[in-house]
Amino acid sequence: MAFGVLRKMIGALALLAGFAGSIAVAQPASPGYRLGPDDAIQVVIYGQPEAGITTRVKADGTIVMPFIGKVDVDGLTNIALAELITERMVAGGFLRQPVVNVEVTQYVSRSVNVAGRVSSPGIIPLDRPYRALEVLLKSGWIRENGATYVYLRRRGQAEVQLAVEDLVRGSGDKDPLLQPGDTIFVPDADNFFIYGQINRPGSFPILPGMTVRQALAIAGGATATGSVNKVGLLRGNAKEVDADLADIVRKNDVFVVKERLF
Repeated sequence: MAFGVLRKMIGALALLAGFAGSIAVAQPASPGYRLGPDDAIQVVIYGQPEAGITTRVKADGTIVMPFIGKVDVDGLTNIALAELITERMVAGGFLRQPVVNVEVTQYVSRSVNVAGRVSSPGIIPLDRPYRALEVLLKSGWIRENGATYVYLRRRGQAEVQLAVEDLVRGSGDKDPLLQPGDTIFVPDADNFFIYGQINRPGSFPILPGMTVRQALAIAGGATATGSVNKVGLLRGNAKEVDADLADIVRKNDVFVVKERLF
């Protein structure tokens, strides 16, 4: 129970720090979302309802408008498209001073994927520049059984591991801007295992910098017949050794709390 509360407290602090960090990191100027295939848009020409349209961008990056026909919209922002439609309407002699508004109703072509141990995995549109931290926040943050690091997967590049603590601190070089098609994956938490004369035997997630002494505390401490000074450590395929309480816990470490001598 205490460990669950601790994880939630860390998550809450991460959220608060994350908001502060995202404010502290200067966001690059952006013209807005750039349209691409399968995006859905609504074009409204005020006073001329028959000239507007609600449609989806075709695979070749075009739409078909009343009066002016095919329009290449790929890579345009909604503002740039509104200006282009205005120019085409005037040049074709259809309207003198049309007031055109374009809204994106579905973001599809430029998005990132969030998967793994987050509260709301899914697809997030890049309607503006987003850093990894912001995408995690939009996904409801990392769940209690999630790791303290995430993976960034980008086409044509090697997978990158990002520490959550670095993301929360808001360091621009360690909290990268995302690109269309990126995937943020949050794996299961790294666990350690403990049994023997311990009050709560089992497996537990490893917190950053966790020592053996802290691991014993999270597992409820030694029983009345156990001794924290007699703890065996099994690491990988190595033989059991005496654990140093000041050592840092590693993934898949196994601790055996033994009986104390009376």
